[in-house]
Amino acid sequence: MAVCDDLLLCNFPKCRAKLSSRAWITACSHIFCDQHGSGEFSRSPTVCPACNSTLSSKLDIVRSELCPSEEQKALMLAGLRPEIILDICSRALTFWTYQVYQERLYQEYNYSQAEGHLKQVEKLYSHQVQSKESELLAMKGEVNSLKKLLEEYKRKYSEISEKLMERNRQYTKLQGTYDALRLRNIAVVNREASTSRERSQQDHYGPFGSTMGNHMDKD
Repeated sequence: MAVCDDLLLCNFPKCRAKLSSRAWITACSHIFCDQHGSGEFSRSPTVCPACNSTLSSKLDIVRSELCPSEEQKALMLAGLRPEIILDICSRALTFWTYQVYQERLYQEYNYSQAEGHLKQVEKLYSHQVQSKESELLAMKGEVNSLKKLLEEYKRKYSEISEKLMERNRQYTKLQGTYDALRLRNIAVVNREASTSRERSQQDHYGPFGSTMGNHMDKD
């Protein structure tokens, strides 16, 4: 309940419903909605659900009408002496002030809890952000190292490719030279073989076309 609100709230834990009609009021200055008051104060022994105070007297608990009719208002304090009326009003205002004060403490407690939780979340978030930034920085360094390594590999690959192309050119040149020499050698061998056959035939037939054996037999 805000301080400026005109309705009290049920003091039962986890209820906090706005009270606008009937309510249960205790001598320990707590107020409860009709539902929780009827359930809690029908038990024995009777204990205040808000502060655990024992409510042994019948006058320790009062079921009150929060919105009395005009007729009830006219007769509620009628016949009482002014000092009694003022005393009743003073106590009623004290009860109202106490409720407003308690509500303010409750809201301040919730605010403090929320603020503490927010600080914890901010601290955790800040730690996570720093951790992620460190990881990102490390990853950037690793990426830069990999880029340098990739550039080095590209350079080495380019050098090896150039060397390989040069080797291929040399190999092609040598292969051409080898083929030319092989063909030349083959031609020389063939020429030598042909010459050798011709000489062999000349030796066998002689200068006049007859064999050397026939000439020797005639002699």
